[in-house]
Amino acid sequence: MNKNSLIILFISAMITSSLLLCSCDHKNHKAPTPTKSDTIYPSDVTPFLDEWSITLGDGAVIKDLKNLEHKDYFYHTNDGADWVVYKTPNSGVTSPNSHNTRTELGQLHRWTPEVGGTLRGTLKVQHVSTSGDARVAASYSVVIGQIHSDEGHKNEPLKIFYKKFPGHEKGSIFWNYEINTKGDNSKRWDYSTAVWGYDMSVIGPDASTYPSEPADGIALGEELSYEIKVVDGIMTLTFMSAGHEIKTFTKSLIQSAYITTEDIPQQIWTLYAAIGRDGTERPDAYAGELQFFKQGAYNQTNGKDPKTNIVWSSGSETYNGDLAKQYANGSYTEVWFKEGSIVENTPKSNQ
Repeated sequence: MNKNSLIILFISAMITSSLLLCSCDHKNHKAPTPTKSDTIYPSDVTPFLDEWSITLGDGAVIKDLKNLEHKDYFYHTNDGADWVVYKTPNSGVTSPNSHNTRTELGQLHRWTPEVGGTLRGTLKVQHVSTSGDARVAASYSVVIGQIHSDEGHKNEPLKIFYKKFPGHEKGSIFWNYEINTKGDNSKRWDYSTAVWGYDMSVIGPDASTYPSEPADGIALGEELSYEIKVVDGIMTLTFMSAGHEIKTFTKSLIQSAYITTEDIPQQIWTLYAAIGRDGTERPDAYAGELQFFKQGAYNQTNGKDPKTNIVWSSGSETYNGDLAKQYANGSYTEVWFKEGSIVENTPKSNQ
């Protein structure tokens, strides 16, 4: 055998050996364990979370949302797009002024209606409670956006709702204005305005009989967007969803339309008569009061007996507060957001 043949044999042997080693190494190689950096957090999907705190369904209040997730209440998911999931049961730990659970953001910054600001959100509601009482206006609903007062009675000049009766394919989007009650706040009420579908006052004749399904409603899993803009005391609401008419509404937050008993809408006399709420509002409404935005899933279905409040106590199934059982049996609400933003206005004195 000549010298060149020996060289060729040597090179061939080296290549074969290398291939065998690589093959063995590949066979025994385990996929790397995902590290924390592989996780997609809600703050990666909606980076504006640094402008919020959050209240979770177990009552925890957390101010630093960077790289925060909770497998039961607040986490990332992907169905071809990235979403932030807000989920909460019918029964859990509630805030001091509410009987309802929430996984909901609360804006850190405060502003007056005269200064205002803008909140936007793109979302789809994936689930609302399947238990409740059809006579109770709050049953089967979730609040997906709010303006909340941080002074005075601490009422809510805006709550945006999604509500769907069991067995219906489509639900309703409506928004409520709660009066800033003059005097005793026990007389407060919400006036409800339909966006798509019904307003809050459309209820069933008995606990288990539902009204007809709204023809122009929104189905679970159907994407929609809203914008809440407050400028110089005027709130402008815009709602958009593919296949639906764009809806826009305006409401003054600094000049009341409900100063006298004669100003109270018929909807209020009908819906709130049973619980005696017939208050009037301060003439300047929420003028000068500090406000803040809220966004997420504020579950409006609870386990309180409807006899205690036929408007807000929904008598839903809560499985004695057992979280796993509530999630397994439809006693929860779940909302997915994929986009959101806040614009803070500058006071005129600083311009």
